[in-house]
Amino acid sequence: MPDPALVLYYRDGCHLCEELASVLHRGWPTQTDGLDWRNVDSRDDWRRLYGLRVPVLMVGDAVICELQADPQRLKHYFGDPINPL
Repeated sequence: MPDPALVLYYRDGCHLCEELASVLHRGWPTQTDGLDWRNVDSRDDWRRLYGLRVPVLMVGDAVICELQADPQRLKHYFGDPINPL
């Protein structure tokens, strides 16, 4: 069975979204390869569910981070970062 999809709900121009993406790219670059980027403003259901909470990083149904990068949770899911945060 394949691993659950890693999804980032974001909004264009959101500095918190850009910061989380940067932390992921620096610390766990292999995780960003298969990342499913979902702009919450592209669908009404995503905007309703996640619009006030972005960024939201999820794996399957589990929320890893919401509103900001959480290094401890990222480490729990992905292991030690490659580069220091």
